Amino acid sequence: MGDLREGARIGTWAVAGVIGLAVLYLIGVFAFGGAAWITAPFRGETEERENTVGSGAFRQSTYEEFFDLCEAVQNAEGTIRVLQDERKSATETRRSQIDQSITALKATRIESVNEYNAKAAQEHRKPFQDKHLPYRLDAGADKTTCEN
Repeated sequence: MGDLREGARIGTWAVAGVIGLAVLYLIGVFAFGGAAWITAPFRGETEERENTVGSGAFRQSTYEEFFDLCEAVQNAEGTIRVLQDERKSATETRRSQIDQSITALKATRIESVNEYNAKAAQEHRKPFQDKHLPYRLDAGADKTTCEN
């Protein structure tokens, strides 16, 4: 009977040891996994910034994007002026078509101005805006200058 009690005691200690190791393992997993989970947003933001802002391709495309948007605004303005000149000698039917085109071009111009201004306001894009370009474009202006 003594051997049986001794065996039960050893078995109890063995089971308690296994349970204890399992608990320690779970605590370790949650502790280190929890730390990784808590710092994930910071690590993700840094990685994302390095993949975009730190990328030469991002810098070059952002630099060119400001010029492209400013040029899109100027192109719309130029087309509007040409259509307004044509309108002076156009037939009534053609004037109606020209008016519709001018309205569409004005909307497109405003969209380009808004996109330019929105991108110019983004902190991660500001360093890549050429110093000769205006900081913001004026949606109400008749003529946009893309160089200061």
